[in-house]
Amino acid sequence: MSPIPDSVVTPDEIETHLGTLTFRDGAPSVDTVESIRDHLDHVRALDTYITSHRGASVAAIHKGLRSIGVQDNDVIIFSELMDSASLFLTGNADTVYYMGFIDLSDGPMVVETPPDALGVFDDMWFRHVIDFGRPGPDRGEGGRFLFVPAGYDGPMPDSGFHTAEVQTSRVLMLGRSFLANNDDPAPTVAVIRDRLKIYPYAPGGYGSSIATLLKGQVPAGSAAPDEREVRFVEGSGLEFNTVPPTDHTYFELLNDLVQQELPGALPAEALGSLAAVGLVHGEAFAPDERMQSILADAAAVGTAAGRTLNFRSTGVGEQDWAYYPGSNWVNPLFIGGYSFDTPPPEVTPNGIQPYPLVGHKHVDARFSFFFVATGITPAMCMRLTGVGSQYLLGMLDSESNYFDGSRSYRCTLPAGIPQANFWSMTVYDNQTRSMLQTDQRYPRVGSQDYPTPAAVPNDDGSTDIYFGPEAPLGKEHNWIQTVPGKGWFAILRLYSPLEPFFDKTWQAGEIEPVT
Repeated sequence: MSPIPDSVVTPDEIETHLGTLTFRDGAPSVDTVESIRDHLDHVRALDTYITSHRGASVAAIHKGLRSIGVQDNDVIIFSELMDSASLFLTGNADTVYYMGFIDLSDGPMVVETPPDALGVFDDMWFRHVIDFGRPGPDRGEGGRFLFVPAGYDGPMPDSGFHTAEVQTSRVLMLGRSFLANNDDPAPTVAVIRDRLKIYPYAPGGYGSSIATLLKGQVPAGSAAPDEREVRFVEGSGLEFNTVPPTDHTYFELLNDLVQQELPGALPAEALGSLAAVGLVHGEAFAPDERMQSILADAAAVGTAAGRTLNFRSTGVGEQDWAYYPGSNWVNPLFIGGYSFDTPPPEVTPNGIQPYPLVGHKHVDARFSFFFVATGITPAMCMRLTGVGSQYLLGMLDSESNYFDGSRSYRCTLPAGIPQANFWSMTVYDNQTRSMLQTDQRYPRVGSQDYPTPAAVPNDDGSTDIYFGPEAPLGKEHNWIQTVPGKGWFAILRLYSPLEPFFDKTWQAGEIEPVT
């Protein structure tokens, strides 16, 4: 008989983090089988929680909007800006938000977008589809966007539309528009209400030449689009929730999405992970008592993982997302870009210089990002100046401690804050990752005069920002209120960032404890 290498042989007992696993000449005992099956189900459930969180986040937004009467093809608009009443992952109180879900189940849809926007269309798994506004193909002029569902084989226009194929049954529109003169949302809201249109695509109409019509490539006589008036729902001050749950109901929400979307919306490998925990399109999701316990535990561990990756994301190898060396200001996007596999390209005097494809997804960065943020677009992490917006997250103070709502802190932004439009600092609740609810309706300070007075700079051009339960005397315009006993974190936003941000010759000061 040929000798068997020791590396191939399974001993009768193996010590693991699951305990002692026992075998009889390689065959697992009944206890080991049960232990391994439970463990595999837990691993798959945890993997599903982490890798599918972005989809659950979109489903939570969809459910949240439905709860306040916003149906598909409606648009919620925040005419007085978003405030802390709603639970919305790291929303801001700086721009006019408008959003809605465009239903493609009956065929292609057209969205006419307003000018001077900063917006994105993402699919139901939070995958980027196309930008609109300043970073989009309309370049801020407003335009006609045609969304085509996967598998559509009907007539298409010759030209005239920014066309995108969507792999899911709906596409999420997330729009932000700037205030007039940085102090008045009313004119901006009026433009959005006037210019934003959503309607089914009419083959043979705009975009199709008469020559195409004469070739018989479109149905005769179908030319006029059904330009129905968009139904707007006012969102300012409304209390509603768009944040995914952290208990076992997370998987029920995810199942709603799985049932809604046809299997082709995700690769087979991803669908296999979902199926392993009972999430299969067209089949009832009915976990037994054992599986319910495993799913609840996976949700608990999954949310702990999301919080770990966000609150302790510096000084740990690839997970070190510090924007400045040794800083507690972080951004998980710059290691893998909006697709989480390749850093955003460098912008040099010799042109755009892309990085080589990494070849793998930065799954921790992706999970971390979607655990706290809404929407994904290249405009969030491109190195182009004067376009888009950039973000720095402050999860820890200058001493690498969590922020304590009963203490006071100060952050100094040096002179020459690198933005061509405006900047802001906003405070968020650790639990909800939504704007912190205090006596301040808008927990932010910034360079705009709305919705709160602009921060007052120091004589040397720098700007001090204060955080704490009470405002320092005479610093009310530079103060964000916190709540004793409540943890928080901050996001610094730069709209239309400038080169000193990217080359890091300008660096935000750390948030330092004062008391």
